[in-house]
Amino acid sequence: MSASLNMRTTRLHQVKLAAVLLCAIAAGDVLAQAAPAAPAAKPAAAPTTGFLPPASSSAKVIDSVYVIVNDEVITKREVDNRVNEIAARLRAQNAQLPDPEDLRRQVVEAMITERAQLQLGKEYGVRVSDIELDRAIGRIAESQKMSVQEMRNQMEKEGMTFAQFREQIRNEIILQRLIDHEVDAKIQVSDAEIDTYLAAEKAAAADRVELDLSQILVRLPENPSPEQIAARKARADEVARQLRTGADYAKMAATYSDAPDALQGGAIGWRDPNRLPTTFATELLKLKPGQVTPVIRTNLGFYILKVNNVRKPQVEQQEQAAAAVQQTHARHILLKITPTQTEAEARKKLQDFKARIESKQATFEDLARQNSQDSYASKGGDMGWVEPGDVPDELAAAINGLQPGQISDPVKSPFGVHIVQVVERKTEDASKDKERAMARQVLTERKRQEAMEDWARQVRDRAYVEFREDK
Repeated sequence: MSASLNMRTTRLHQVKLAAVLLCAIAAGDVLAQAAPAAPAAKPAAAPTTGFLPPASSSAKVIDSVYVIVNDEVITKREVDNRVNEIAARLRAQNAQLPDPEDLRRQVVEAMITERAQLQLGKEYGVRVSDIELDRAIGRIAESQKMSVQEMRNQMEKEGMTFAQFREQIRNEIILQRLIDHEVDAKIQVSDAEIDTYLAAEKAAAADRVELDLSQILVRLPENPSPEQIAARKARADEVARQLRTGADYAKMAATYSDAPDALQGGAIGWRDPNRLPTTFATELLKLKPGQVTPVIRTNLGFYILKVNNVRKPQVEQQEQAAAAVQQTHARHILLKITPTQTEAEARKKLQDFKARIESKQATFEDLARQNSQDSYASKGGDMGWVEPGDVPDELAAAINGLQPGQISDPVKSPFGVHIVQVVERKTEDASKDKERAMARQVLTERKRQEAMEDWARQVRDRAYVEFREDK
């Protein structure tokens, strides 16, 4: 189950939330090619002296190595800054703070996982250029109805340097691109699963509710031994016992949970039970607000979930008659604009591809498989049936101007430069297609939550970690 950060009350907190959302948009520029197999954990490099003066020096020590993650270090100052930031956030939310040692342990674990993921992104060649970063920050400022300078001034008033903010956004984009490639691209939803889901939706529509949830996860390591399983189960049982005797759930989550949202008191927000794993939904639907589930075992570990509140979902008004929608079966070739490939170079290559296709020297499908830099490449560039709103406006305009069989000139969109070919068109009631598309999205999100946590656990478990300072 994925973390759901509570909205912070200050303007800076709003900016950070917008940053996360816009990083997801920026992640449309995902890895162009399959990444190599995940690298094995590397031994730690010999400790450097970059953070400490020589023994004979009289210089004052201003920082020290706190933990080594593979061949990089996290310093004590970095940990202190992150702990202070999280503590301030929890106080702003009027949440109970865990004991300082527990808070520090949770923060350090989150920083280790984040650093290991960023290192994996670096090994896979995921990069964010300064130009891309400037554009993302510009969109963040625009979403807050501020200029970049105004946003910068606001941050500095609240204690964050603009350089720190830039690096935070760069890392968010890198992580989202890595997740797109390592998690999202590997999730498959079958037609049979969609059929089953739609049938269950219709049967349960009258009794549907949404739940405001929190979670505590006592995580299992990868390939755990029986002794490790028993120890983690005992820990989860002890947490459950304390909750039954009146312990504060948010404090227990911040103290004991291994989930990414532990420092938000385990809060994950409103969820449709149908989007949750069946084992969770079965237990949750038995509860009233304020109650918690028994310990639930999954392949990731042991969960204890809490229902904070229950509500009836808002039901959208159904149209009296489904509108007739024009659909276009199209395919495209996308070349991205990168530091090593300018827009002019991409346009020139695509113009050449168009000429080769029209002169029968090559097929659209073959050139797409060999050159297109997106997930449609393996399908010969086939995007399937698209409707208004399914593709960027620039690409939609190009598609609308073509007759079946025609190929557009190169056209730029937020994702890069394309050529697109219309295969055929039809006009029909698309309501059933939209219903299935929505079901696919729900099922994908359901699988994504567990896949995300499983992947994060694997990355963390593969990392070489050495603590260099007492906590």
